[in-house]
Amino acid sequence: MSDTENYLDKKRPSLIILDITLPDGNGFDLYEKYIKTLNIPVIFLTAKDDSDDIVKGLDLGAEDYITKPFSTKELLARVRKVLMRSFKQSKIKVKDVTFNIDKMIIYKNGKELNMTPLEIKIANQLFLNINKVVKRDELLDLIWRETGNDVDDHTLTVYMKRIREKLGDNIIITIKGIGYRIDENEK
Repeated sequence: MSDTENYLDKKRPSLIILDITLPDGNGFDLYEKYIKTLNIPVIFLTAKDDSDDIVKGLDLGAEDYITKPFSTKELLARVRKVLMRSFKQSKIKVKDVTFNIDKMIIYKNGKELNMTPLEIKIANQLFLNINKVVKRDELLDLIWRETGNDVDDHTLTVYMKRIREKLGDNIIITIKGIGYRIDENEK
């Protein structure tokens, strides 16, 4: 029995990030022979970006697959999404707004909002980081990656204004000079 198997016999993590290339074997084999039966969500991690490997990992039952090099922000976003799914939290409700993360649809008072794909991606970043500040730079990077256009603080301000008009002014909190935050409903 490997060290990993011994560990998993004693502890049950909420998520496993599993490299395909292991010093003592293959991550696919370890997953298939041991981890899969434990019903623990797995994200495969590898330097191989071969589509056959990606498809194999997903077909085996992994929740996600990320290739190196990757940004820490991207990995953390994927981890949050997998954990939300595994804990059946694919819908986040804040006041009268519900965000269905799996479908990438936002509802206000039960009615679907008409939002652009980029507005939904910005809102997704905020909802995935509920109760945490999302820095302006992170959102500017997101807009730049999605549009390929030069962006500045004014661009983000315009997008945030449009999103607030659709969600309501009381959902997104501005942290002056730093970023934005959505807080979970009071319990």
